Amino acid sequence: MSVTRLSHITKIGVEQMGDLADSLRDPGVLRLENLDTDLRPPAEAIAYTKRAVDDDDANSYLPFFGLDVMRRAAAGLVSRQSGQYYDWKTECVISAGGLSGILNVLLATLEPGDEVLVTDPTYVGLINRVRLAGGVPRFVPLLPSAQGWRLDLAALASIDPRPVRAALLMSPSMPTGAVFNREEWEALVGFCRRADCWLIDDSAMERILYDGRTVIHPASFDGMRDKVITVGAASKEYRMIGWRVGWVVGPQAILADVARVSISNVVCQTGIAMGAVAAAINAPDDGIRACVEEWQQRRDLLLAELRDFTVIPPHGGWSLFLDVSVLGLDSATASRRLLERGKIAATPMVNWGSAASDRYVRFVFANEPVHRLRGIGERVRQVLL
Repeated sequence: MSVTRLSHITKIGVEQMGDLADSLRDPGVLRLENLDTDLRPPAEAIAYTKRAVDDDDANSYLPFFGLDVMRRAAAGLVSRQSGQYYDWKTECVISAGGLSGILNVLLATLEPGDEVLVTDPTYVGLINRVRLAGGVPRFVPLLPSAQGWRLDLAALASIDPRPVRAALLMSPSMPTGAVFNREEWEALVGFCRRADCWLIDDSAMERILYDGRTVIHPASFDGMRDKVITVGAASKEYRMIGWRVGWVVGPQAILADVARVSISNVVCQTGIAMGAVAAAINAPDDGIRACVEEWQQRRDLLLAELRDFTVIPPHGGWSLFLDVSVLGLDSATASRRLLERGKIAATPMVNWGSAASDRYVRFVFANEPVHRLRGIGERVRQVLL
């Protein structure tokens, strides 16, 4: 029998779809189920990693809270993005990936039973970490339309802020690709002020924005510098998934608690990777702009190919949603048909939010080039229509 803390922890679905797609050993399968990308990390990061393999200092537990060069780079990045200054020595801790940082922050901020505001849909891995930390997800809907996703401002205004201890937010949101505009950020910041709660900003994709959108960092709003905890990662923007390096930047007092959790949890980060991520952040050309242009081309092609279906355009991120409920299908059935009959690996959104998430199948477009995505519309039509 599982322990009670696991009673509400669900499968994420990606692991099952990934295993099924791998088992086919068919290069013709479009791999749209997992947040990988075929675009390379910055050259400086790769070169640094190769050198670090032979560096004895990189083969160490120390320093427990991250290399100085990595902490400087991460604190500097968040300072630039937010317009606020953060001291790398007292307000930055390096984590073993972004989600490790998220869990450490939740463990440092939540008491059992505290509510955590999250969008619906949202990544089930975030929901599971809220529950592991003893929190209770409080969903605020994202509203789909032919123009994209928008935050349900009326639903947000109706939520009682008193039980909410933290808001765990991501823009672009994963998996929807929803990007909060200034009005939505102002509403979310206002809610956090009323709740007197932490705003945990999962910034892993904050610069993967389409159609000319620009970053709005929640710590840039008046009075929010000491209420926002930013958790970043090298995985998405810098295309460094296997390096497993993230960072937590925020006010000194709470970062001291995050550090206590961190040293009691994963203990330390990947030694040969930290300097490489610092090199990526500090590179003259980190490649993010060029990669965003490529990912937007893939998004645009998918939207054109799937024009006969109900698809919600993402304004950022690596994935988009196909609504299969209008076809009389649930997401698991649609996902199975797509793989078995169409050679398309796509993850069903069961448990990725409220029960309403089951109407969607997610297509990740970060890992398949344009020439392989062409013709996907006809494959989907043959399978689902």
